[in-house]
Amino acid sequence: MDQPRPRELLGALDARPGAAGRRPPHPDNAERVFALLGAQYLAGQTGAYLMARTGTAPVAFPVAGPVMLPALAAGGKAVRGAIGADGMIPYLLAAATRGESAVIAERLIGPKTSEVPEFQPLLRGPGIAGWVLTMDAGHTVRSHATFICEELLAHFIMIVKGNQKGLFEKLDALDWASVPVTHKTAGTGHGRRETRTIQVMDASADLGFPHAVQAFLIERYTIRKIRRRKKNSRKYTTKEIRTAVAVPGITSLSAREAAPEHLAAYVRGHWAIENKVHWVRDVTFREDASQIKAGSRPRIMATLRNLAIGLIRQAGHAKIAATIRRIRNDPSLLLAILGLQPGPETAS
Repeated sequence: MDQPRPRELLGALDARPGAAGRRPPHPDNAERVFALLGAQYLAGQTGAYLMARTGTAPVAFPVAGPVMLPALAAGGKAVRGAIGADGMIPYLLAAATRGESAVIAERLIGPKTSEVPEFQPLLRGPGIAGWVLTMDAGHTVRSHATFICEELLAHFIMIVKGNQKGLFEKLDALDWASVPVTHKTAGTGHGRRETRTIQVMDASADLGFPHAVQAFLIERYTIRKIRRRKKNSRKYTTKEIRTAVAVPGITSLSAREAAPEHLAAYVRGHWAIENKVHWVRDVTFREDASQIKAGSRPRIMATLRNLAIGLIRQAGHAKIAATIRRIRNDPSLLLAILGLQPGPETAS
């Protein structure tokens, strides 16, 4: 198939040279637009656009049985190459869909604060009734559980660590030895072998945590080999390092709504926001090395990177860097990702 010429590409973008009032934008114009744009407004509109493209609606209640529901993962990232108006590195809290990892909401974290105050404003925009929300342990707070279940009409899966000391001690004191392992997975990757197990039980009322219906314990057993060279020697020795980690958690999902394998998948899938969004922005788009450092522009660029990642994944392309290289040689792929086609005036 013939590749579109530059004129055809501009025509599909409605920026044909010579068309009345429609010419390719000058780089200086992009700078001026960035200066005038409201960063939060752009993030909100971009998230709403990607959310609409997911084609996922609120989930009807009650569900017929245990099934994987639509899910969002919330997590934060520092834009290390930028400097905010307060002289601090900007920090963004985002929510990304499970699977495609499209960022559908994002908020700037204020100076001298944590992610917790921005969590609820982050999620008030998209309609996610019946969805499942996963988050870092820092968001395991009672107000979030109430907000998710009573205002959003959604579900939560929360990991419990030291920030909820009393809750952690109650979960740790449960008789897990009498609870069977109901789901187990094993795999290899990144130079290690890993086995993961999950045990699930009904949450008792004395946990004192709102809407907690089930408690679970995930254990990870990891074996990795490392090579070391003895001092003043050219010989290497191989050593196996074994680690075991136990992570307790709670969820508002009942046994009728989520089986153990579903809970395990939600927890493991949470880290996709780090691997498929934050890591890609850092490594593929080199966000931390960007020379755009001041004002609202670094945040606007982060939003545009989120948009690019979301569009590429929603078009069915899993490898972002490889897809971008293909776009350079095949502009028709860009049109397909954007859902555009050359107009009739540029077809000749």
